[in-house]
Amino acid sequence: MGWEVKSARAGKVQLTDTYVIMRDGEAYLLNAHIQPLNSASTHVIADAERTRKLLLHKKELGRIHAALANKGRACVATVMYWKGKHIKVEIALATGKKQHDKRETEKERDWNREKGRILRHDR
Repeated sequence: MGWEVKSARAGKVQLTDTYVIMRDGEAYLLNAHIQPLNSASTHVIADAERTRKLLLHKKELGRIHAALANKGRACVATVMYWKGKHIKVEIALATGKKQHDKRETEKERDWNREKGRILRHDR
């Protein structure tokens, strides 16, 4: 939509927690937050987090669908950029963390927190 393009040009796009799903053989972008501009979206009701269809080649759609069929795989949006007059979204296939990786991350986070406490008390 027009207001989305103007907001994207103004840099009002947030891709945090954005992912791609496959529905009826087509790819859709979910949770992409495009903040409406006050000047550009006065005459329409703007839904900042609506589902947006991605235009991909059949070969790309097939590759993504096959990868998502594997358990523990996800397709996430990493970057949004301009190429000429088109808005492009770079997507990546990601694998979820294993249980032992999650525990190690939790231990490291706890240790860093404890180090901060020790350093603050020593001053």
